Amino acid sequence: MKATKVFVTALLAMALSVGSALAGDLAVNGSTTVLPIAQATAEKFMESHGDVTISVSGGGSGNGIKAIIDGTTDIANASRFIKDKEVEAAVAGGAYPVPFGIALDALLPVVHPSNEVTDLSIGQLRRIYTGEITNWKEVGGADQPIAVVGRDTSSGTYETWKEKILVKEEASPKAMVVASNGAMVQTVAQNRLAIGYIGIGYLNDSVKPLAVEGVAGSAETARSGVYPVSRYLYMFTRGWPTGDALNFINFVLSDAGQEIVAKTGYVPIR
Repeated sequence: MKATKVFVTALLAMALSVGSALAGDLAVNGSTTVLPIAQATAEKFMESHGDVTISVSGGGSGNGIKAIIDGTTDIANASRFIKDKEVEAAVAGGAYPVPFGIALDALLPVVHPSNEVTDLSIGQLRRIYTGEITNWKEVGGADQPIAVVGRDTSSGTYETWKEKILVKEEASPKAMVVASNGAMVQTVAQNRLAIGYIGIGYLNDSVKPLAVEGVAGSAETARSGVYPVSRYLYMFTRGWPTGDALNFINFVLSDAGQEIVAKTGYVPIR
């Protein structure tokens, strides 16, 4: 994580030295985790840039990066870093994806508010998601079956969960799969037996977050690295950004942009 932070800081320093180009339209696509940040910053940016129209959509980190590779979006939102094979595909198509770390996130396991469980270890979460633990009583809860809810494989949130919790093991085929953070919140809120996981910006009173290894996910524990399921959130451009794309990235990384990051529930990088 430290190496990535240094690299992104260097990129920001270079970005600040590049001039503006003509105004126009920007397409921003990708991660549903980053979606609230992208929507809120785009709205604020357009208030002071009346000649710029920014369209923002979700669809998952993988789809956003694919759009960068294909040249069908200007900025890709991602809740994971780009994979080597994706970089190779982009370069083969004549473009090099440039990453900008724009926020930090704590990926939270969540359950129904009525669930008496408050804390799970990484090992317990892994065994729940691989199907080895199937009853809440095995982790200190009621004698009820666990309804496991996961994300689709195009999701950067799924990739982070697989890396940090499943440790490359596969999730149980019995797990229900949803397409976004919002759908995850809605599904868990409606099922007293469910467990899922969301970016911290989507947390609300309809679900209850669980501590992991005794550490609650928060801005402080994510920034310090103490929380074991923390990560960077990114925006990628297709080559070095210019014009409106550069101005928008710089705005997201500015004091005003980072204040918006905090207001959306995520963790500013500064």
